[in-house]
Amino acid sequence: MAKVYTNCPVEYTASIISNKWKVLILRDLIEGTKRYNELNRSIVGISAKVLTQNLKDLESDGIVKRKVYPVVPPKVEYSLTEKGQELKGVLDMMKEFGLKYKDK
Repeated sequence: MAKVYTNCPVEYTASIISNKWKVLILRDLIEGTKRYNELNRSIVGISAKVLTQNLKDLESDGIVKRKVYPVVPPKVEYSLTEKGQELKGVLDMMKEFGLKYKDK
């Protein structure tokens, strides 16, 4: 099902990073390319089903690219697209806010 957006750019951005799992996936992928199991280990509390669905959503939004290698067992890597890399500033601001206020 296609997402419906208003003309509000803040709402559009919020729809892409719409939950904590997507933000944490982005946090990890900003550091570089990761395999599925690396993401699964790094994001505490996420189920395999939720990780898979969020990666699919981010891929369909053009934020994450998925590369499948033709080997056995299958090897799949995830990385940020150019559009996804542009969210680094948003995450940096979230980090600064958290550092400033999380212990207050």
